[in-house]
Amino acid sequence: MTTRQTSQLSSLKKSMAPFEKTNQRASIRQLINTLVPLVLLWMAAYFSLQVSYGLTLLFAVPAAGFVIRTFIIFHDCCHGSFFNNRKANDIIGTITGVLTLVPYRQWKHSHSIHHAGSSNLDKRGIGDIWIMTVEEYLAAKPLKRLYYRIYRNPLIMFGVGPIAVFLIQYRFNARGARRKERMNTYLTNVSIALLYSTLIWAMGWQAFLLVQLPVVFVSGCLGIWLFYVQHQFEDSYFEHEEEWSYVSAAVEGSSYYKLPKLLQWITGNIGFHHVHHLSPKVPNYNLELAHNASEPLQHATTITIGTSLKALHFRLWDEENKGFVGFKEIKARMKQTKPAAEGLKVIKPGFQSE
Repeated sequence: MTTRQTSQLSSLKKSMAPFEKTNQRASIRQLINTLVPLVLLWMAAYFSLQVSYGLTLLFAVPAAGFVIRTFIIFHDCCHGSFFNNRKANDIIGTITGVLTLVPYRQWKHSHSIHHAGSSNLDKRGIGDIWIMTVEEYLAAKPLKRLYYRIYRNPLIMFGVGPIAVFLIQYRFNARGARRKERMNTYLTNVSIALLYSTLIWAMGWQAFLLVQLPVVFVSGCLGIWLFYVQHQFEDSYFEHEEEWSYVSAAVEGSSYYKLPKLLQWITGNIGFHHVHHLSPKVPNYNLELAHNASEPLQHATTITIGTSLKALHFRLWDEENKGFVGFKEIKARMKQTKPAAEGLKVIKPGFQSE
């Protein structure tokens, strides 16, 4: 990277400063227009059980959308961008973490690692969706290849994933977690247990599960999809440490997911993911403003709901061609190289008899 390019990227990062300011009124307003509809939709889903379960699901789906919006508030609290006051971020972050089944300090820690090394091939593994390179996959043992293929299967990732991640994985602390992080996870788990126990006591376990399970599943599935597609798209960016750049990773390695206005609002503008990775301190309600104010950011890779579906076929990162490939392409490549390898004559050392 030239000195001029480095200077341009540095200037782009600095241009985000005016949008990093938190607007307390906007934050409080967002809390109200997110949590109140969530509660009302959840109650409507419960009362509709007496009419039709199909009607219950019609209420559960938008309720799941507001869980996503609640998670965006949680997400901003993790970055310290929702309120100016750190304690306020910690309190609201913990509460919204209970509602979204995510322990605040645990996720805050892993997500900060994700931001620090996003698109860095030498710093994968924490806070990321597992990505192997073509070379790593070909060198892996058959059992690891099988495990990776299962993991990357859309039915597993978006079907089993929401249950495995939100109901199981987040209930446990990572090895080596600090005391504050461990205690916050325990607090979150106890709070979830108390909340769920109260609801079960009030309405019965069957009614509770009929409402809550679809809400958790749909919100979890959409949450994983958003995280997946915003870093795995055509023309994405992955480099090793020596070539990696934080700003390049943000602008080129994070997509602009252009959603319909309603979905953009429900998802808290997280589709402007390139802006968010460039400057995590920008509150979600300022992301679009920052995008529109910066001409270079408007040239970030744009994907839509239609074009984002291509990502379902992405499996491995091809370092040679700088793009994602599927397992079928790798299988075809292996078949092409195999005959050539078999055609080589192996000469063993030693004397040859006539």
